[in-house]
Parts: sequence; C-alpha cells; structure tokens
Amino acid sequence: MWYLYTVCGIYTVCGFHRQCAWYSYTGCGIHTQGVVFIHSVCGIYTQCVCIVRTQPCKNTDKVCKRIFFVSWIPKIVKKRVCTTFVEDSFSHGALCQCGGVRELHDSVATGDFFGAAIVTQWESRQHSSECPTDAFGELEFAGAGHKHSHFLRLSSDTSPQIVYTLMMAHWGPPLPNLVVSVVGGEGHEKIKTWVRDVLRNGLVRAAQSTGAWILTGGLREGVARCVGEAVRDHGAAAPAISRKKVIAVGLAPWGLVHNRQQLVNVKGSFPARYSVQDTSRDSCCLDNNHQAFLLVDDGSVGRRGGETAFRGSLEDYISHQRTGIWGSGGIEIPVLCMLISGDANMLKRLDVSLRKATPWLVLAGSGPAADFISELLDYLSTISPPAEGEAAEGLSAELRNKVRDQVQRYFPAEAELEKLVDSALSIYQNREFITVFHGEQEGSDDFDIVLLKALVRVSKRVSSEASEYIEELKLAVAWNRVDIAKTELFNGDIEWKYEDLEDSMTDALINNKPQFVRLFCENGLNILRYLTHRRLESLYCSLSDSSLAYILLQKRLHERQGLAGSLPNLHGAETVSRLLSDLLGDVCQPFYYGPLGLDPSTSTRKALKQVNQMLLGDCMYRDQRCLSPWAALFFWAVLQNRREMAVYFWEMAGESVLSALGGCKMLRELSKLERETESKLAMKELAQKFENLANDVFGECYQSSESRSFTLLIRTSPVWGGATCLQMATAADARLFFSHDGVQSLLSQVWWGDMERSTEVWKLVLTFFLPPLLYTDLISFRAQEEEDKSVEVHHGRDTDSLDGNDNTVFCLADIIQKPFIVSRWRQFWFSPVTSFLGNVLMYFLFLYLFAYVLLVDFKPPYPDGPSTLEFVLYFWVFTLVCEEIRQTFFLGSSFVLQMMRTYIQDVWNKCDLTAIILFTLALCCRMFPMSYDFGRAVMAIDFMVFTLRLIHIFAVHKQLGPKIIILGKMMKDVFFFLFFLAVWLLAYGVANQALLYSYDPRPNWIFRRVFYRPYLHIFGQIPINEMDADKLVEVTCTNNATLIEAGEEPCLSTYANWLVVILLVIYLLFTNIVLVNLLIAMFSYTFSKVQEHSDIYWKFQRYNLIKEYHSRPCLAPPFIIISHLHLFIKRCFHQIPSVKSQHFVLELRGKKASCLNTWEAIQKENFLSARNKRQRESDTVLIKSTSVKLVTQDSPTMSRAFSTLGRISSTLGDLLPLSFFTTSTTSARSMNELYPKSSNSASSTETC
Repeated sequence: MWYLYTVCGIYTVCGFHRQCAWYSYTGCGIHTQGVVFIHSVCGIYTQCVCIVRTQPCKNTDKVCKRIFFVSWIPKIVKKRVCTTFVEDSFSHGALCQCGGVRELHDSVATGDFFGAAIVTQWESRQHSSECPTDAFGELEFAGAGHKHSHFLRLSSDTSPQIVYTLMMAHWGPPLPNLVVSVVGGEGHEKIKTWVRDVLRNGLVRAAQSTGAWILTGGLREGVARCVGEAVRDHGAAAPAISRKKVIAVGLAPWGLVHNRQQLVNVKGSFPARYSVQDTSRDSCCLDNNHQAFLLVDDGSVGRRGGETAFRGSLEDYISHQRTGIWGSGGIEIPVLCMLISGDANMLKRLDVSLRKATPWLVLAGSGPAADFISELLDYLSTISPPAEGEAAEGLSAELRNKVRDQVQRYFPAEAELEKLVDSALSIYQNREFITVFHGEQEGSDDFDIVLLKALVRVSKRVSSEASEYIEELKLAVAWNRVDIAKTELFNGDIEWKYEDLEDSMTDALINNKPQFVRLFCENGLNILRYLTHRRLESLYCSLSDSSLAYILLQKRLHERQGLAGSLPNLHGAETVSRLLSDLLGDVCQPFYYGPLGLDPSTSTRKALKQVNQMLLGDCMYRDQRCLSPWAALFFWAVLQNRREMAVYFWEMAGESVLSALGGCKMLRELSKLERETESKLAMKELAQKFENLANDVFGECYQSSESRSFTLLIRTSPVWGGATCLQMATAADARLFFSHDGVQSLLSQVWWGDMERSTEVWKLVLTFFLPPLLYTDLISFRAQEEEDKSVEVHHGRDTDSLDGNDNTVFCLADIIQKPFIVSRWRQFWFSPVTSFLGNVLMYFLFLYLFAYVLLVDFKPPYPDGPSTLEFVLYFWVFTLVCEEIRQTFFLGSSFVLQMMRTYIQDVWNKCDLTAIILFTLALCCRMFPMSYDFGRAVMAIDFMVFTLRLIHIFAVHKQLGPKIIILGKMMKDVFFFLFFLAVWLLAYGVANQALLYSYDPRPNWIFRRVFYRPYLHIFGQIPINEMDADKLVEVTCTNNATLIEAGEEPCLSTYANWLVVILLVIYLLFTNIVLVNLLIAMFSYTFSKVQEHSDIYWKFQRYNLIKEYHSRPCLAPPFIIISHLHLFIKRCFHQIPSVKSQHFVLELRGKKASCLNTWEAIQKENFLSARNKRQRESDTVLIKSTSVKLVTQDSPTMSRAFSTLGRISSTLGDLLPLSFFTTSTTSARSMNELYPKSSNSASSTETC
C-alpha cells in the first residue's frame, strides 16, 4: 500500500528505520498541514522536514512511483549548469573551458567580460551552479525490447548517501554482497582478448556467485562495453534467480553522453526512449546492457573525468554499509576497484582511493597504467623498501629518478611529471591494498578466489584484531561461497574455535545460507552453547517485514502491548509461543512456558499479564540456553518457509517422525493464511515433503521393530508440548502417514483388543447375544501361554526395557490380573469392536423405536399422552445427550472453551448436536395442543437426521468407507450445481410467469410457478395444456383484477405464446443436457479422484472411528447410563485414572525415553544413508549411459570425453561415501548434545 507523504520545502529521505534499514516515504496527492520531524537514522543522517500523511493512494504502485519521483526528486537531486563563460584559447573564443558554446551560457555571466578576464582556469564548483535536475526516471533503449533501466542526472557534489538510499528503496536491486568498480579502458582503446575473457568468464561469473554490483563507465566503449556484453550473455544463459544477482551500474559524465537531450524531461521520463547508434563516432552512447545509470554532471560538456570524485565517494560510502537483510550481515559490503589499462590520470585516482583503504586489483598486461603499477611494485620490491610511513619526498634521489624514468617510459606525453612521480611513490606506500593479477598466465577459472584473496589482504591490514582466516570466512559467508570455504578454510589445516564461528553462524542463519550452517556445525560450533533465548529472540526480530510470520507475530505483539501500553517492541518467547499454539492447535501445550515460569494451564490473558510484568524487569530467562536448540531452530525455519534449512534442522533434531509431522501441520496452517500464490504453493510442497519424510522414517522404524514403532506412535514428547505422533498426524491431516501398514497394524491391535484379528463378524454377533459362548473356543483370543511368556519377560528383564512397556500397553490382561472368568469377560466386552457392534445394534433398535413412536404411538398432549414407549424414547435420547457431554467435557483440554471448540470441529458431532436440538424443540412443542402438530413435524425431520447418522457408523467398512467420503465430496459439487441451476431457474421462471399470466398477485402461486414448476420441468412434469395455446383446456377463469385478488384463477395469456414454447425448449435443453451433464462430469471427476486414493482416505477416517469407540464405555445406550455413573464415581471420588488412555497416550521418562530417541535417530540415519545411496547409484547410471552414447560415435573427441566421464564417475564413488560418514558423525554428535545420558550410542543400542 502506498501512502501519501507530501513534502513541504525540505524533503525527507527516510521516515523510520528498523534495524538500520532505510524506508522512504512515497505517494501522491495534496497535503493539508505540515508537521516538522527530525529524523536521525543510526547516527548517519539528520534532516529537518515537513511532511503530512493523508489517505491511502488508490492508484497502482507504478503510478504512485511515478508521481513520487516527480514530486520530490527535483527537490533533492540537482544538476550543474555553467554560469561563468571562461574562454577556451584553443577555440578562438567560441567555446568555454567547460566545453559548451557561448550561446548556452547565462546572459549575465557571458556579458561580464571583466569577470571572465581575470579567470584563467575553469572550475566546476566555482563557475557552475546547482539547479533541480531535469533527467530522471526509466530508460528504454530503441531495439532492446521492453527492458527498462533506471537513470538519474545528478550533480557531482550530491551526497552518495542520498543516491544509495534512492537506489535501494526505489530502484529495487538486490542487496550487494560485493561491489566491483571497473576503471580504465575508456575511449576507443582496444581491449585485449584475454582481458575480455577475464571479464566474461571471471568477473561476471564471480559476480553471479557472490551477488555483486559491477560499477563501470556506462558507455558503449572500452571496458564498459565488454562488461555490458558479458552481463548480457550471462543473463541469456543463467536461470532467473542467478540473473538477478548480477547488476551492472554505469557512472558516466552527463556532458559526454551522446543524445542526452532525449533524456531531459522536467516531469521525469517513464520511460525515456533512447536511440543507440552503433557507429564509431557515437561510442559515447549509453550501453543498453546496464541496469542503472548515474549520470554525473559537473557542468562540463564533452569532458571525461567529471564523475571520478563522485564515484570514489560512492565507493567509500557503500564500503561502510553492512551486508545481509536489514544490514544484519557480519561484515561491511566489500568494495574492490579493478584497474584495466588506464592513462596517467588513473594514478591520481588510484592514490586517492588507496588513502581511503580501498583495495585494488590490477590486471597486469592490460595497458599503460596497469602495466606501470605492476612493474613499479615488482621493481621497488627488489630494492630496499622505504620505512613504513616515510614521506615520498624523503626518499633517495636515486630511487626517485628510477621511478621518474618508468613514468616517462609509460607516459611520455605527460607534462606534470613530478606529480605523477609523487603519486607513484604514494601508491607504493599503500602497496598492501594492491593485488596484481597476471591474467595471461593465471587464466580466469579461479577469478572469484582472486577477488577473495584481494579483499582478505585489506581486511588483514585494516583489522589487526581479527585473524586473516576469520575475515576470509566472513567474505565467503557474505558471498555464499561454501565451496571456497571448504577448500580454503575448512580443509583440516585450521583449528576453528567456537568464538571464531559465532558471528558467521548468525549471519548464515539470518541470510538463509544453510550450507554454511551445516559447515559450521560440522566444524566446532556447539549448538547448545550458541542458541540462548536472547539469540533466538534476535533471530525472530530479523524476520522480513513482508513475510507472513512477521505479520502474524506483529498481531500477537500488539495484543500483548494492548494490555500494558508501552513495552519493548520485540518478538519475545511468549509471542512466538502463542503463534506456535495457534498453528498447532490443541495438540500441543504452550511452548517456552518453562523458561518464562508460566503454568501451561494458565489462561492466555493471565499469561500475558505475567509476561508484561516480567519484561519490565531483568528478564533473566534470556541468558538461559535453549534445552532443545534444533527444535527451536526448526520452528524458526519452518515459519519462514525456508526449505533447505528446515530440512537440515529436521535431520539434526530428535524425534524425527513427530518433528516432520509437526512441520507438516505448521506449513499447512500457514498456507491457509498466505495470500501470495507462489508462497502458498511452496508451503504446501514443503508440507508434503515433511509428510513423506515422516512416512519413510516410520517405515524404517517399523521394519526394525514393530513393538518399538508402536511405542513411537503413542509416546508423548516434552519438546512438542506433550503431543504424540498420532495426534499430530490427525491435526496435520496426514493421510499418507495413516495409510502406513505400521499405523494400521497398531489401530487394528487396539480395535480388536485381545481377540484375534481374523475373528468373523457372525461369531461376534452370536457371542454378543449369548455371552456364555465366551468361554468356549468359538472366539479365539491370544494364546494364554504367549501372555504368560510376555508377563514373564516383562517381570524378568530390566524395568526400563521398552519391550516390557510395550506388553503393558497393549495387553489388557496384563494391566489388571483377574481370574479367568473375569479377565475373559473384560477381554471381550472392553474391546472397541465389541463396543462398536453393541452401539450399532442398539442404534438400529433406537431407530426402530423412534419410527414406531412417530408412526403408531405418537399420542396427543396430556392427558392422552405421551405413551410409555415415547417416555422410553425420551430416556434413550437423554443417555445419548449424556454421552455427548462426556465426549465434550471429559476428554482433551482443561479449558471449557477449548473443549467445546474441539468438539464442534467434527462434522458428525455437529450432526449429533443438530439432532439433539431438534429433538428438544419437538419435545417442548408436542406437549402443548397449539404447537402439537409443529412438534410432530419437527420430530419427523429429526428422525431423518438421526437416520443419516448411520453413515458415520459404516465408515469403518473398507468398501463403504471410501464411498462415504466420495458422497461427502459430491455434496460440495451439488452446491455449485445448484448455484448455476438457481440462476437459470430464476431467469426462466420469471419470464415464463410474465408471459403466461398478465396479472396474478398471489404470493404462493408466484412461488410455485417461478420456482416449483420449472424445477419439475427438469424431471419431465410439463403441463402442456397450461402452456401451449393449441392444447388449452377450458377452465373457469377471469381477467378481472378484483376477482383475481379475491382468489379467482386468472386466465392464461395467449399473446406471444410461441415465445413461451421456445423458452421451454431452451430451458430444457440447457438444464437437462448442459447442467445435468456438468453435474455428472463433476461427480465422475470427484469419484475418480477419491477412488485413486480410496484406501488412504479410508485408513485416515478409520483412525477417528476407532479412537471414538475405544474411548466409549462398553455398554451402549440406553444402558450406557450405568457406565457413566460408574465412571463418574471412579474418576471423581476414587480418583482412579483411565487404563484405556494408555493405548493412545504413553509418557516415557529417563532412560526409556533416551533409549527410544537413540533408536529412532539410528533408523533415521539408516533411511538417509539409503536414500543418498540410491541417489548416488542413479547419478552413476546416468553418467555411464551418457558415456555409452558417446562411445558409439567413433571419434577421438568422444573417446576423450568417455575417459573424462569415467574419471568423474570414479571420483563420485570416492566422495559420496565420505559424505555419508560425515552426515552420520554429525547426527551422532547432535544426539550426544541433546541426550548426554545416552552418549555412548553402542551401549544404548545394546541396552535397548
């Protein structure tokens, strides 16, 4: 949204900043009043301005930008105009020394002959004045397509801060990690072939890999043209992401640009059309391969060098800005000047820049100035060097004479010889900032490493406290060159300490460089020591303000600040905790409540007040270390949708199955809130990836140990707020995970209890009605000897064993040791399948009773009724209400509103609630004579709702379950169909009624003829005798309006009856053919789509049904009231916990939890290793197949290519196993950090 900020008199560059980032006010419109602000941003810039913020702008961003440029650019950016005519003696008085003709100068200045007579040398600052710029906006080159470049004409005295802020805030280039300023090689000088190769294959490739800006002269000549062509070729071949990383910025003298008048427009050009000439005489045209142009105006015309001073100032200013998002990088932006060829004037430019400690890279052999510098450094290094800091004039006369000889040899035509000698000696004094590159010998392959070494030399000179390796590491991180870091810094020769990697780790995290994060963790950075709560909060504060996570955190921050007024504007642990709770729902308890000292059962409002009081104090928790650092970083990465970093943190974190499901849940919730389509799709893809990872890792666990994998599914996690894998998978709608055989095996075991899974249904029904058959062999239970064996093993082994715990969980006979008769009775009646069967049978009996009462025994109100069976029906419904209350308030969360919200989220619970409300309404109405009929009608509707409840019961069936899902999705298709049908029905019905009846004000008949009759037409019920004039039947009717209003039947209108028939034909054609076939096509698509994954849908739905009947009492309504009273006494009076709850929720502590975590981590490593092995084998097969194709072509070139591919294949075979070893070692180290008690993985595994 663009807001209006109108500037009065003095403009403002920025309105506010966030973490050293600059924001510019933009907009359009008229201000009404002025308010004076003084902005001091980070101690750099202070400006008094008068601004007004009015209504949001309704124009598009493009229009607002244009109006914004027109409104304030001329007020702050100036141009220079020569105001004093200083005669050029070589032009016989026709030209000024500025290069302009006499007619272009101001009349007062040219008429002041006395003033001009005493001036012998023209100076820009003295003889020119500033006025508002008249050339800015966007530039479109003729014949170069629709690509636009930004341009700005500015005075040579313009502050570089203003220009840089303008570029970053409004031109929108990517943040630079490096700035390379290419100087020299101007004019018609021929560029050598190897120099072109260095620019194309070296400089531009390095700029792409590091994310650099390249500053050039900006004209179609010399080096600038070569750089532009290299950038163009790179853009044509590179992908879109890499293409945006290379930015070429041209800094050219305004007076030297050919056809510059095409750019002049006081109101700005959007765009300015610029003609490019390819002739040699027009070589001073702007180069169309640059993305931005800064046209520096010093008041001269046709003279070079006017931009030199501003260019140096801009380079120096950029070198003091920091890299990264919001300036969060670990280093300042490196600036490197690159000298190619050059003339004598370049020595002064080089000397001034070196005094500012700017590094230079000199291409030896490229031309005069570069060759001179290279030879000067080589020659003076062979003799005794002068003392450090010694002045140039203090050197020996012999040395000075030798330098003078070299200057004369390279620049024989220069008159100011001594000044050049002084500059050369001064350059030698700062030789540490110069790196000489011999391109002809070294080539351009490793040019990026050359740039890195050149900048490191400066870092070593400037920063004496930091070592050379740390500065080199910071540069590699800023450029995101992990390959350089691995080969040059982490090759085993350097011993890195934690303190050396701490700042670079923060830089890599904030700026999304996961490869460096992995590298640092593998080379000495202890994540437990690194991640404190203070640093975690700083990571959340570094979020981009355009990201969804930042917006969500800001909302919760404002809620907290609303309770206490002015508080620190930080995303603290409590704010993050509430965001995670909102995304994960009721599955998890609040996060980070332990360090904050909050009780998880505390209400949100009370917790906010406690946090506000804590923030007013010292906040000691911020210095504490995060107990689960990898999980905390995983949350942070997932909230930002950082794919590679989130996957890496998942690999390092424990509880991999639950973590993957948690990430899936968070991302799917975030995708519902995201508005941008691309980000939404990326979140959904990453969520699916995490679900696949959870499914694959659990598959590895299930193959290793069935019993432990069952424990893994129901084990509560303290890291994830007491959630289990099954609970998280349900919340995340992870259908693929539920379809896994291991999950279904657990559900089947819980469903059948201690009975064999192969038990036939008729045996269950028979035993249900004849309970003594329990003690026969009709139903097979698990063998008693197996139970005894399991109990013996359970008591014989260590109490910390996981297997013993598994037997405890899944064997009801082992939970409570009872006599055989009692235990067998409990085994049958406590099984969920028996409870389900009883509920189904009793529900059919309930519907039969309901139908009988409604059809036969529904007596009038008191004293005639209700009947006895009707009272039985009322009691039956009362027991159903009691069961719904139990499901609502006695399961799940401890908060009432949370319980109700969880209950109402289920579709079938809504159906139950609707049925109960309708029944209550019908019961109240049928008790009174005046509303008896209405109550009976409501009761009939309620019977339909109760009957539809049967659909949910049959969801457990493998064939019927998917069909029920298909039916539910088809209902959504019906709603879309009804919308189109209603539109066409209304159009036809109104037109038909108006043509057939000229006047009929009866509302009920209007409704019947407009909606009801056209709807029946679809099914073939067409009253032709009432529509076709040829087949009309004589009936008693009238056209008298009074009689019609009194109730008489109106006569049909025969006028335009042919139109009625045509409309009927069109209506039937559209509805019966188009709309009905559209509905059939929608049904077919829905059916085929669901049918492909019917097994997955059914298995996911089966879990909810099994869990529901597992938690139900064994007795079915209406006898369930007995179970309710029994449970109420046990829970409230005797405080006996539920035994069944252990089937789906199990809490492990101490060695048990550590052992299970270690086992799960080992299975995850096995899965990752197998996946990497498959990928390696596929890569090897691809290389071999390519080699075979090349060998079939009989040529020497193909043979050499084959041998090369063979070497690559063998190299890959050697390297990839090493990567597996590194991954396993890293993960093992992370497990030791997280679970120090089980650091000895071998012994832990053996104990497990």
